[in-house]
Amino acid sequence: MQGSYSTLLLFGATGDLAKRKLLPSLYALHEDGLVAPDLRIFGTARSAMSDGEYQALAREALLQYLPDDRRDESKLQSFLDRLAYQALDASTIEGFDALAKKLGDISGGLSIFLSTAPFLFEPTIKGLDAASLTGENVRIGLEKPLGNDLQSSGVINDAVASVFPEERIFRIDHYLGKETVQNLMALRFANMMFEPLWNSQGIDHVQITVSETVGLEGRHGFYDDTGALRDMVQNHMLQLLALTAMEAPANLDSTSVRDEKVKVLRNLRKVAPDEMVRGQYGDGAIDGKSVKSYAEDFGKASDTETFVAIKAHVDNWRWNGVPFYLRTGKRMAERRSEIAIQFKCVPHNIFAERGGKLNANRLVIRLQPEEYVRLQVMAKEPGMDREGVVLREVPLDLSLTQAFSKAQRRIAYERLLLDLIDGDPTLFVRRDEVEAQWRWIDDIRATWAREEIEAKLYGSGSWGPAGSIALTERDGVSWNE
Repeated sequence: MQGSYSTLLLFGATGDLAKRKLLPSLYALHEDGLVAPDLRIFGTARSAMSDGEYQALAREALLQYLPDDRRDESKLQSFLDRLAYQALDASTIEGFDALAKKLGDISGGLSIFLSTAPFLFEPTIKGLDAASLTGENVRIGLEKPLGNDLQSSGVINDAVASVFPEERIFRIDHYLGKETVQNLMALRFANMMFEPLWNSQGIDHVQITVSETVGLEGRHGFYDDTGALRDMVQNHMLQLLALTAMEAPANLDSTSVRDEKVKVLRNLRKVAPDEMVRGQYGDGAIDGKSVKSYAEDFGKASDTETFVAIKAHVDNWRWNGVPFYLRTGKRMAERRSEIAIQFKCVPHNIFAERGGKLNANRLVIRLQPEEYVRLQVMAKEPGMDREGVVLREVPLDLSLTQAFSKAQRRIAYERLLLDLIDGDPTLFVRRDEVEAQWRWIDDIRATWAREEIEAKLYGSGSWGPAGSIALTERDGVSWNE
């Protein structure tokens, strides 16, 4: 922990992310007294407005996106009093001196949250450096997208690294701020019952699903240039895979945790052409309402994938022979993010002669929309058993919402913003992780181009193209649906 800083600067402060996530998160931290009373919050974006106008914009966003039970008018006003604003065109260097003047004294430390288009990273860093906003008491948080391949990511990382050392760079993946994701490590490393089985001896396969029911949602240009593989797999899903597959870190410090994650990412085997499926949603129905195809949503034909399924392998002793099935897509049957751990069957069924049939245990860690951990176990149905033993699956449920009902439920950005202000990098992504992720993703994209793997249409409201079902069923596996 490097210590709490007294000034926070938000780039993109008038954008959708700021309105929906950042401002509500900062208000929640303020309301609960988790940030220092003297923390100053500055916003910057291209739009010209006064401090008062920005405070009015922030008030409107908070009234729209805060839950009703979090709206305390007295605390709302005291939070708005923290806010100030400075207009800035980050593509030119001229406005950064005015920004520095607006910030004033930053001797108490400056934390920067940088959310910008990839082409603006380099000029923004140069502008900050020219205005002396990159000193030893400044740390910077970087919101994705950080490039669209290894090369472009390297350009951005090189630009940032030219003025900020790695220990003051906080690359954001908001999935790592989710409480259930953090609970994954507690589940594995705080419970003796799981860790001895968490390997190829006890686990048959792992499934990671991140499905959405929404379509483009106004992200037309960005999404068509990016696609599902780079939008979801390269960051969120590979981070979930790394946390699932990592060895136990020596301590819960940022270096130990991230050292173990990057080992997993470096050990990912190259994906064969028959181990990947691309898809694009067509016409269909979501929640009983007709929806258009991707081509109609986008406005023209495109080969951009909105669905990806991959059979991945981690080539090390722990995971030898254990496939990791990854699946993500838009316009799917339901919104869901989960990790499903399929254990192997017991080596001998002692109930077989009396008709008892066994299913292997399955552990499901649901991240959204609900948050729970569910273990499917075998139990005997009550009875005298004169016609045989009847066994069936029953769930052992831990609902995090119910188990911790008195705890304040927080969105991911609350934790990540607080960690940025306080200087704890554990839940942020290190450069070598990003590069290992991009190498694996770039190889998949090269295979798509070389093998001419097209995006197959699937009906909106389904679980994706037929090829994704075949991807698992030829191994005798079914998706957890």
